[in-house]
This record gives sequence, structure tokens and C-alpha cells, in this order.
Amino acid sequence: MRPLKIVVLAKQVPDTRNVGADAMKPDGTVNRSKLSTIFNPDDLHALELALNIKDRVKGTEVIILTMGPKRAADIIREGYYRGADKGIMISDMRFGGADTLATSYTLVKGIQKLAPFDLILGGRQAIDGDTAQVGPQCADKLKIPQVTYVEEIIEIKDKEIIVRRRLEKGVETVSSPFPCLMTVHGSSKACRSRHAKKVMKYKYARTKTELKSKNTEEVLLSLHEKRPYLTIPEWNVEDIEADVDKIGLSGSPTKVKSVESIVLTAKEAKRLDGTDADIEMMIKELIEQHTIG
Repeated sequence: MRPLKIVVLAKQVPDTRNVGADAMKPDGTVNRSKLSTIFNPDDLHALELALNIKDRVKGTEVIILTMGPKRAADIIREGYYRGADKGIMISDMRFGGADTLATSYTLVKGIQKLAPFDLILGGRQAIDGDTAQVGPQCADKLKIPQVTYVEEIIEIKDKEIIVRRRLEKGVETVSSPFPCLMTVHGSSKACRSRHAKKVMKYKYARTKTELKSKNTEEVLLSLHEKRPYLTIPEWNVEDIEADVDKIGLSGSPTKVKSVESIVLTAKEAKRLDGTDADIEMMIKELIEQHTIG
């Protein structure tokens, strides 16, 4: 079996588990500066799938590609700690405000710069948008096969990969030729923990932008000169040769018109005994209220 080149699409997202009163701006958009950030959960599952392939196929290279502001470099470091071989950050103020269309275009330009590749993996969706659109859009733009809702790798061959998909009412086993793109379901195996030796090796990994900070110590700069692998590559608009009209806000036809907060309050409660009559009554009420049916 030949070694594979795998690109994992990962995103830094707001930690929606700890949402306070100041989490939203007056215009209805997320106040990201007030929220802590985490590695998108589904993307961690995608990383584990990539690392699993690396364990099974000797010589396989796993590259993390992320797009975001300066602090998104934490995603690259986290990937290093868990076993990724390389990380690349796409960051530029001009990428700000991108919808899924502009985001997928930007990621595809980065992926094309990494070509040739065998497999692209990403989470099913990000918890800050829940659109599940970016992965399929990337596959469409790259004109390669796509498999969504992947749960497990069944078999890896020289020219194809066989996987199991998690569907609403069961599972499905499918095969796809290389190169292809797969989005990974949250029911797949959880990502492995950080490896202590890799944490020690990469804890000083920084982007060039981070190294330019006034607080950067000379010792760190000297360390990066001696160990070039610690410097995380950073790509801007010109590096990926992107069309400025197709990125960021200018390349995003989707605009949020308004956001309404819905507050759920309990008005009354009913106790059901589990009898057929009670269940029939409940179903009738739910249908009348258009909750179901």
C-alpha cells in the first residue's frame, strides 16, 4: 500500500457550551471576542480518522488546513499535539465575513496549493453555523467524489477507499476512488488525546505573525531559527492566488438580515400515565399545534 497525503480541514469555533449574556452583539451576530474558542468537535473526529489511516498506512502524511484570525493557530498546535505532521493557516483580514461559498472557495485555493493529494477530510459541520455545506462545496469546486457522514474506514486500497456511512435509519458501506473528500460524522471514534512527547516538541510552534509580537522573547526567536519546523506556514490572499471578489464579505451572497432570540418558558405541564388513551390525546394535541405532522 502506497503512502497517502491527507488534508484535514479544521476550524476554530466559539465554545457554545459557555454562552453568557454578552455572547451576542446588538445586530444579532456572535460576539466572538467574548467567547472562548475550541477545536470544532466534528473536525476532531476527522483528525482521528486521518491519524487512524496514518497508523495503518506507513508513510502517510497528515496536514491540517485551517482558515481564521491569528488566534486560530491554536488549532494547528492542537493538531501537532495529537499527531498531525504539518499545519497551514490561511489568514488575512480580507477573508473576514465569509459565508460558506466564500469559505469553500478560499479553502479550495489552499488545497490546490497543496496538490497533489489523496484524501480530504473534514467534520460534518461546525457548531457555530451547523450548515454542513463547506465540505460538499469544496468537493464540487475541486470536481472530486465526495462521501458524507463517514463513520469508519473499512478498507484502504491503492486506488480506492471503502468506508461506512452513518445514516438516519442505519448504515451504508460505500467505496470511492482517490482523490476524494469525506465529511466525518460525530458518531465516529473520538480523537485521541495529546501525546506528551509531541506537546514538548511543538509547544513553541508559532506563526510568523505571532513571532512578530512585541512580547516575543529572543529565546523563542532563536529557537525557531534552529528548528524551522516550529514555524507554522501562514498564507494570505496573494499566497493562494485568490480572487478578491470571491473572498470575504464581497464574495458572500448570503447576508444575515436579522436574528431573533427565542426564549422558551414553561406555561403549563401535563402528566400522562402512559395509557393508550393518554398517548392518543398527546399525539392529537401535537398535530393540532403543528408540532408534528
